[in-house]
Amino acid sequence: MKTQLDSALQFHQTALNLQAQRQQMLASNIANADTPNYKARDIDFRAALKGAMGERMGPLELTGTSSRHLGAAAETPFGAFVGFRREFQSSVDGNTVNMDVERAAFAENAVHYEASVTFVNGVLRSMQTAITGQ
Repeated sequence: MKTQLDSALQFHQTALNLQAQRQQMLASNIANADTPNYKARDIDFRAALKGAMGERMGPLELTGTSSRHLGAAAETPFGAFVGFRREFQSSVDGNTVNMDVERAAFAENAVHYEASVTFVNGVLRSMQTAITGQ
């Protein structure tokens, strides 16, 4: 029974993890709005979710030819799907953060995260009702 429950919720768990990672990245963009030469980044949510669910091959693993080579650890679990945001308006200090875009993306991601949590809670509540027979 546990494996069926895990497989039923795996998609939602992956989506929540991805949304949380994206929220941190958007918050970092907002926090660095005044940092010279900071480049705003975002995650391609759809591609990252497909990649995490096995529908698309993720990043290639590197083969080390020497024991002195450093590991190729990604910055994030979804690091292959992180990209720089397109610049809308040039700034003198080289910063590409557009606060309107970042705030809108942050609010949208927060709403999607809350909706996902609410959906998972509903699924779990339905399962509990089915198990208890009430």
